[in-house]
Amino acid sequence: MVIARSFRELETYKQARAAAGKIFEITKTFPREERYALTDQIRRSSRAVGAMISAAWARRRYRAAFVSKLDEALEEAMEAQAWLDHSLDCGYIPEALHGELDAQWQSIGGRLNRMMDRADDFCKFSPHHTGRFAPLNA
Repeated sequence: MVIARSFRELETYKQARAAAGKIFEITKTFPREERYALTDQIRRSSRAVGAMISAAWARRRYRAAFVSKLDEALEEAMEAQAWLDHSLDCGYIPEALHGELDAQWQSIGGRLNRMMDRADDFCKFSPHHTGRFAPLNA
């Protein structure tokens, strides 16, 4: 089994970071009047996913805390999807782009669910245990 030494090596984190970067670029084209509403909200929720994954990594010593942080990451990923829906409804993004971004966030959500289902695999490699690394394919 390949193991991760840092949350930055987790595929879920990498995908969330890339998806948040895409949202950042796309929202640069949103109308100025959306700056403190839609633009800020979708950027915040998309960026929060990676932050929550890193927080979960730090909490691997405590299975319940690890799962809780991942659950918060899932909540933020789904919130980003809702803001994408609003972006589509307002005509700020085309339907094809919405579908592409929505699929990315759906995939990230699935990965987060699998990480929660496999929490024991991650937590047994926490610094508290004899090993200190987690499976890399998360």
